[in-house]
Amino acid sequence: MQPASPSQAHTENRDMNELDGLNALIIEPHAGMRSTIHNMLNMCGLSKIDHVGSSNQAVKHLGLKQYDLILCEYALEGGQDGQQLLEDVRHHKLMPLSTMFFMVTAEGDYGKVVSAAELGPTDYVLKPFTADRLLERIARGLERRNALLPVYDLMEAGNQREAIAACLDGEERYPRYLVDFMRLRAELHMFLGEPHEAEPLYRQLVETKAIAWARLGLAKTLFLRERYDEAREMLEDLVDANKNFVDAYDWLARTHEAAGALDAAQAVLTEAVTVSPHAVRRLRKLGETALEAGDHDTAEKILKQVVSKAKYSEFKDPQDHVRLVQTLVRKGDPVQAAAVIRDLDKSMAFQKHTPLCSAIASSLVHEYTGNEARLAESLAAALAASQDAPDLRPEIKLELARTCIENGMQEGAAEIVRDVMRNAQNGAAVARAMAVFENAGQAETAQKLAMESRQQVVDLVATGAAKAKSGDYKGAVVLMQEAATKLPDNPQVVFNAALAILKCLDHEGWDERLGQQALAYIAGVRRLDPVNSKLPALAGLHHQILKKYDKGPRPKRAG
Repeated sequence: MQPASPSQAHTENRDMNELDGLNALIIEPHAGMRSTIHNMLNMCGLSKIDHVGSSNQAVKHLGLKQYDLILCEYALEGGQDGQQLLEDVRHHKLMPLSTMFFMVTAEGDYGKVVSAAELGPTDYVLKPFTADRLLERIARGLERRNALLPVYDLMEAGNQREAIAACLDGEERYPRYLVDFMRLRAELHMFLGEPHEAEPLYRQLVETKAIAWARLGLAKTLFLRERYDEAREMLEDLVDANKNFVDAYDWLARTHEAAGALDAAQAVLTEAVTVSPHAVRRLRKLGETALEAGDHDTAEKILKQVVSKAKYSEFKDPQDHVRLVQTLVRKGDPVQAAAVIRDLDKSMAFQKHTPLCSAIASSLVHEYTGNEARLAESLAAALAASQDAPDLRPEIKLELARTCIENGMQEGAAEIVRDVMRNAQNGAAVARAMAVFENAGQAETAQKLAMESRQQVVDLVATGAAKAKSGDYKGAVVLMQEAATKLPDNPQVVFNAALAILKCLDHEGWDERLGQQALAYIAGVRRLDPVNSKLPALAGLHHQILKKYDKGPRPKRAG
């Protein structure tokens, strides 16, 4: 690939002026290519440029700094391609909406990556390319970004209603980006818990463009309203038509799982992993689904891949080792399970929850081998550490509870099950927690724990509401913040934490830290309970408070 001459690269002076002041990140494993692209960007008028050679380095940079422009090689090294890096970056919200992400790809790979994901890059740059071609792609992306920027600003400020209005305005002003504005409008309605408003937009997009992501969006509106058969039919058609569309596989698996068809969900995820073999989140889901379905051979094979691939990732999680140990013990292989625990202690010594995960995994091995003294020691350590682990996966906590019940530690098991029930996202999660005691022949205890947990949450929320009603808005906030920290997956608690903060801001004045926290709690409610009928009112109150204190988004310099 040869850069164009400086005279060629300076033909678009207007475009170059627009690029002046933008900062860029190059993600490219080969030093020579990084240097070539760097020089091209210089020719295009960019001077603030960072570059990295791997996805892990990219994640570290993106955690510290925001970029206007990212150029990422598709064929990265280390078991992750550029599309999977983009998925991770968006999943973990490491990149603002306004960042332009360009995928650099060889022509032979283009067919594999284009339309293979619901959220693709801003554009693709096919190799080989010149500085002129690169400038053309960036200028095109910048023009689109500038048209959408008012919507992005409103979305990131939490003003979803105004963002919808800005989309409608954008559709009038920039008809060439009509599809982009309609898509954002549909996504905003989904975000606000209004799939019925999003459905006609997706249907219109499907009818006029037959775009794969629009059909996926339509299927998601059906899924959220529990119209699983219709969603499944549409998603099956999608994956039949586009074997590379991994997001459609993910939603099809979710649809099967919601309908209780674990075997079908596992089969779909297996296909998805064939298409996208390096995405750790997808592999993890397949491994856990296989474990739940009792397919221990598949669970072992896949969870070993998860542990191996995640070990050198910025998003590694010691809970993956626990799930692998659980699988190996169920297969009757305590020797290999013990080796996994040693690897956990060595490779993740400074990771959050490693001591807890190691203790839980050790208890499973000691239970299998009948080492009662070591089992009691591991269970005691796990119970003590679990008291400060609200974000530990409920499946792992419930496995610890089961081990406690079967080894005479009823009180410890009851406290864990109460904790899982208090933090349950929905009735199905409560039922899974109850099953731990029910399967041990203690159905009455399960019922009692469920009632106690439910009452504790009701009392907690009522206490917070009473404080606010008496005028102690700050006291209500402190109480509900503590509750949300302990119960981050209980939608009722997170909703009331958001409400307490909004009432406090309304009556006590603006506080930037609380304003950001309210936004995070509202996002939490949307994640936990996307069709909550009270969500629009909560978002409306947030919007009113932003207007009251003039905290709307400030215009950004275009380009």
